[in-house]
Amino acid sequence: MQGRGTPSTERPRADVRRDRRWVLDAHGTFLDTGLLPPHLDPLVAESWRRSRTSGVDPDGPGAPTGLTAAELDAYRSTHPLAPLMPLVRDLVVDGAADDGLVVAVSDDVGRLLWVEGDTRTRRTAEHVGFLPGAVWREQDVGTNAPGTALATRRAVQVLGAEHFARPVQSLNCVAAPVHDATGRVLGVLDVTGGRAAGSHVALSLVRAAVASIERELAAAGAPGPAVDPRRPAVVLLGPAPLLHLPDGPHRLSGRHAEILALLGEHPRGLTSEELAVLLHPGDLSEVTVRAEISRLRRAAGDVVTGSRPYRRAPGLRSDVDVVRERLARGDLHGALAACPGPLLPRSTAPGVERARADLAADLRAAVLARGDAVALEAWTAGDDGADDVEAWQRLVQVTAPGSARWHRARAHLVVVDAALR
Repeated sequence: MQGRGTPSTERPRADVRRDRRWVLDAHGTFLDTGLLPPHLDPLVAESWRRSRTSGVDPDGPGAPTGLTAAELDAYRSTHPLAPLMPLVRDLVVDGAADDGLVVAVSDDVGRLLWVEGDTRTRRTAEHVGFLPGAVWREQDVGTNAPGTALATRRAVQVLGAEHFARPVQSLNCVAAPVHDATGRVLGVLDVTGGRAAGSHVALSLVRAAVASIERELAAAGAPGPAVDPRRPAVVLLGPAPLLHLPDGPHRLSGRHAEILALLGEHPRGLTSEELAVLLHPGDLSEVTVRAEISRLRRAAGDVVTGSRPYRRAPGLRSDVDVVRERLARGDLHGALAACPGPLLPRSTAPGVERARADLAADLRAAVLARGDAVALEAWTAGDDGADDVEAWQRLVQVTAPGSARWHRARAHLVVVDAALR
């Protein structure tokens, strides 16, 4: 175990104490007083503090699940680590079972996707909620190898009493994060069990296995939706949303188009709770949102990454992005040409309605500020500008009197003005 800031190849600090009785006493004192002894492993000490601050119940662990078996199957079948599971089994699982160990692979937020190995240890682990689908984030269940590896972005080994939640203190565990070729954390490889999981051999095994997995990922590259870079991959403007994939265009369902639109509006990502609020004016469950994203991934691959939060895949551009990019660089005519219609005009999702209105307002403001006859004519020819009296008046003002464009604008202004009265 390494102290904070020490390279993972260095030995633990010489004065760190890890004997069970001493750590149990330190744990009890910390829960009672908030004080930590100087000889506790710094990594454990910091994790205990984070766990306490997060409000973790030390008598838990109460690991949340939230996915049905079908949803979990759908999710992990599209996870980037799924193709590497045969390698994990060859490197770790087969031998781990002989040593009474369980091997778990989680995603990037600590959700356990696969838990395999010794039957007896699996039953013991299941009693404390360590099972496929459960989320073992540090902020949910306290200090534990998979969650603390994610929190610290390094290999960690947590021995029995060092777990924050008492029900887990009979187990040892060691885990390390797995990165893709770009350095992004995809998940964690964990080994859990009795004495064998607390050995230096287990730590070395996990590090070696992760290194092999990462080499395989690097060799395979970082797969994503390969699309023609000359055109947007996602078409959201107008009545027929599409997703362009290597095998051609695919129609998007209304809900999947809404999800991609909302993630495009929020590049930092959205949680399932936030998506639920933005997708439906009433009550929409997080489970329903996760199920829809699982279906989207199953149909279209890694167009959505992560889970807490969800993000649109890097490099996946939409026609909305094209419009905004052209507006940003002052190419008003190009922006109008790239906008054949409103953003998902049939959608009643609150977040989409707001994004639709914002895009239209940005275009309208640019058109009126420019006072360009060509841009005004393009704006008034579209759905958003067809009944825009101010835009029609401005078009009449900037067009040569007596010209065909001037007569058309005057005639249309009369019709619009009458309809609005």
